[in-house]
Amino acid sequence: MRRYGRGTGGYAIALTALVWAVAVPGVAFADAKPPTRSLEDVHKEVEGLYRQAEAATDAYNAADEATRRQEKSIVEIAKNAAAAQERMNRLRNQAGSLARAQYRDGSMPPQVRLFLSASPQTFLEGLALTHKGEAATRGLIAEAAATQKDLDGYAKAASKRWRTLDDERKRKESAKREIESKLSAARALESRLEEKEKERLRQLEEERARQQQKQWLSSDAVKGVTLKDAGSATGDGKRAVAFATAQIGKNYVWGAEGPDTFDCSGLTLKAWAAAGRPIPRTSQEQWRQLPKVDVKDMRPGDLIIYFADASHVGMYVGDGTMVHAPRPGRQVTMAGAGTMPVLGVVRPG
Repeated sequence: MRRYGRGTGGYAIALTALVWAVAVPGVAFADAKPPTRSLEDVHKEVEGLYRQAEAATDAYNAADEATRRQEKSIVEIAKNAAAAQERMNRLRNQAGSLARAQYRDGSMPPQVRLFLSASPQTFLEGLALTHKGEAATRGLIAEAAATQKDLDGYAKAASKRWRTLDDERKRKESAKREIESKLSAARALESRLEEKEKERLRQLEEERARQQQKQWLSSDAVKGVTLKDAGSATGDGKRAVAFATAQIGKNYVWGAEGPDTFDCSGLTLKAWAAAGRPIPRTSQEQWRQLPKVDVKDMRPGDLIIYFADASHVGMYVGDGTMVHAPRPGRQVTMAGAGTMPVLGVVRPG
């Protein structure tokens, strides 16, 4: 019986240990191995993280642009308010001068003094002056009231702009945190790869890009269409293409718009600015505001907007090719225009 009891206790201890090991997170047997992940899985996750970072970059750029607009608006309101305050000070001085003049002239109203004038001529001249004085006083009061109304309006507008500015700054900081979080996660994944795996991952990306370009060229969107070469661009388009292609080799940095680093929409923004045409800052606003053209009608200088959320943009340069700033860790480069899902094409000019 004693041996049986010890044996039962031994089984109980072993069973308890087994249950504990299974139930408690992070506890495993020494020879257990984590499941291996294919490079394809790693590639999908890394690209997904970079895509999320780029979408957040567009949100950051939008908030940054809105912040600058609000700051400029607040400065303009302050200038208008200062001018209105100066006008109000002048009106107060005028009113003070009138009050002092009346005090010096005595307490008899001007209408009574006019009635007691010595001659008809003096009476008539005084009557005209009195009417002018009354009109001037009414005008002074009306102008003062309008100026005070302007001042009140500027104060309310400034308060509203400050609240909006604060909201945009919060959105900007939130987008910044999102970007840095996604980039950190993507880099952590890539850092775990061995050199041969990194090379294989690069080859995998290139092969996928080739396949996507091939599929795009044979798709209904461009099937049978003669893709225009660089010579078919307008004068502005040629200048924009020349600027964009001159940036090849420069690093992608989120939120950057040159001269040494660019993000995707920063590159297209500056390229068209060099051609003398201002365009919106973000790829989403470029898609929303600029005139759309059919893919089959695109010409060099047109902007190709990618992904359903319009979070990436490149510039068509002809012969089925575009130039773009791909993502963090990459440089401005040429690529097939169909290597990413095309949302549409817009034409700045």
